[in-house]
Amino acid sequence: MTDNLPDSVNTVLGSKRLSELGKTLTHEHLALDFRKFYVPPPKHLKRFPDGCLSLQNIGYIRQYPYSSSYNLEFYDGDAAKAVYKDVELFKEAGGGTIVENSNHGLKRDISLMKNVSRSLGINIIAGTGYYVASVQNASTLNMTKEEMYDLMQKELEESCVECPDVKAGFIGEVGSTWPIEDFEKRAIRATGELQAQLHCSVSFHPGRDASAPMEIIRIYQEAGGDASKAIMSHIDRTLIKKERLMEFADTTKCYIQFDLFGTECSYYQLNPSVDMLSDAQRVKRIAWLKDEKKLDRVLMSHDIHTKHRLIHFGGHGYSHIANNVLPTMVNKGFTKEDIELITVENPKRWLTRK
Repeated sequence: MTDNLPDSVNTVLGSKRLSELGKTLTHEHLALDFRKFYVPPPKHLKRFPDGCLSLQNIGYIRQYPYSSSYNLEFYDGDAAKAVYKDVELFKEAGGGTIVENSNHGLKRDISLMKNVSRSLGINIIAGTGYYVASVQNASTLNMTKEEMYDLMQKELEESCVECPDVKAGFIGEVGSTWPIEDFEKRAIRATGELQAQLHCSVSFHPGRDASAPMEIIRIYQEAGGDASKAIMSHIDRTLIKKERLMEFADTTKCYIQFDLFGTECSYYQLNPSVDMLSDAQRVKRIAWLKDEKKLDRVLMSHDIHTKHRLIHFGGHGYSHIANNVLPTMVNKGFTKEDIELITVENPKRWLTRK
């Protein structure tokens, strides 16, 4: 048995040695319910063609992805079939492991994770913990910090609530908005306390404000959490300016994750005050961190959570980084050792219990 040993991690098919994970995407979703984040189409559009994705409406959906109910139903049969094929293409591109960040509030589908993993031979790591307050039901919102701690501990050490033969492999994505709500603060504190006890890995989803990442780490560390075992996700829509990014990198010891690769539309519906970065701009920021000798804290992923980003629906898929971004990075001066560090060694170190 290798369960919970420093050199292993729980996958949905059992414990796996970290040395066997290979190239790893640290922030993806295979299924989740994102309908809560529906945004009405802009009023200036005389018509908005929703429904199944097609050549006739994909242009609209790419520009306004959160205005399509069908696009946000990332849990139905259409999505599942597309996910299977997409993960297969990820494997063909050299991929080894997907860290699935759907947890309580996002309606994770562990059965799908198991089926995909078993069918395709890809390691899939399930998460525990709590997403943002707005997607939780009343009973969950009333949970105490201690109750959250106990449930997460059980899922990491014994079994997931809905799947008794699967253990979670990390806590995440732990979601918060801005300002951080009371429920979310309890979840962060429970995460910090449990991380200090189990020495497990953690991934945070910050609110859409440049002050959010630092405040999350402050609450987490005050509860005992180890920042060196934590990922701050969505840096590429939160810490846009170089000064804020470098200040955060200098102040904290957490992993800095650029996980929206493939999202090339500058208009960001969930926070229109921010221009979404392009892949080239993401790579440029990773180069800044390399120049500051901080490449050992950089992670990359896609955070696919809508249908239109899957290859079957005209998107880039889970293989986009491997097929399109990494070759570009090599052309821009990143070495093969740099690529190995970001895609293999950093995820492995993050997942190591210590």
